[in-house]
Amino acid sequence: MKKILVTGCDGFIASYICEELLNNDYEVFGIDNHSKYKYPYTDHHSRKNFSFILLDILDSLMLKNIMNRFQPDVVIHTAAIIGGIRMFHERQYDIIAENAKMDAGILNASIEAKVKRFIGLSSSMVYENAIDFPSSERDLSIIPPPSSTYGFSKLALEYMIKGAWEQYNLPYTIIRPFNAIGLRENDFMEGKNSHVLPDLISKVLKGQDPLHIFGDGNQIRCYTSAKDIARGIRLAVESKYAINEDFNISTSIATSVLVLAEKIWKKINKDKPFYYVSDEPYKYDVKVRVPNINKAKSLLGFQAEISLEQTIDELIEYMRNK
Repeated sequence: MKKILVTGCDGFIASYICEELLNNDYEVFGIDNHSKYKYPYTDHHSRKNFSFILLDILDSLMLKNIMNRFQPDVVIHTAAIIGGIRMFHERQYDIIAENAKMDAGILNASIEAKVKRFIGLSSSMVYENAIDFPSSERDLSIIPPPSSTYGFSKLALEYMIKGAWEQYNLPYTIIRPFNAIGLRENDFMEGKNSHVLPDLISKVLKGQDPLHIFGDGNQIRCYTSAKDIARGIRLAVESKYAINEDFNISTSIATSVLVLAEKIWKKINKDKPFYYVSDEPYKYDVKVRVPNINKAKSLLGFQAEISLEQTIDELIEYMRNK
């Protein structure tokens, strides 16, 4: 299966997916409408075996024509309305309504084109209401549904994917990344849409003292390099054991927001005392999100390799230079 279509190809995680596939001799066809980002990452456009069309996947006729022309073996669907925690509280309806339209559109096209595998990017937010940790894939059958419209939209995507298999025999793999981090995250998620790592680095670089964090800082996350996530997705593409399965793709190392903030502070401010204040937390800011990664390890041979420290150092240097 060497021909792969990637939706939202110039997004944060998707750009790493494209590079991972291209580095392993896949032919990649990317579509994106460039509506999400101020500075979309497009370096992979110049790579051999990469083709791109500027397209909104809600344009069903054009999407059908592209699928017929390219005839992909695999579709990797990443396109979605997504941002930092603040977006969950500002675009509640848009998130679930628009994402459902996009998900249905690309699934319809994939069913008609009879692709060999549909790989959908879900989210760790489907575990939003988990109470036992680490959370395994099988726990979803007993966890209450997500409270946020974003988390529910990703759970709905998973049900749509499974329904496409049950009714139309479209083979699938569901990927749940956990707290992706990387160099391009800052370019894509600026200001109110920023994720926690670039947000904290930006505040410290600008001299904020005391440092403002949302809530008490005890929120627990597993910060996973986008490069590792992309490698996990490639392994899923290549594995027969990934067919009609779902996977948590993540590091196993859990870190609190407060510990993360202090790490960043000490790297930038050296011996300056660390002080912080807690801003009012958001309603859907999950307290604990820790995955069980045994399934991905045993079936895909996946294990995260890039440390949080390494990514922090790279992102500080990158943002400082910018």
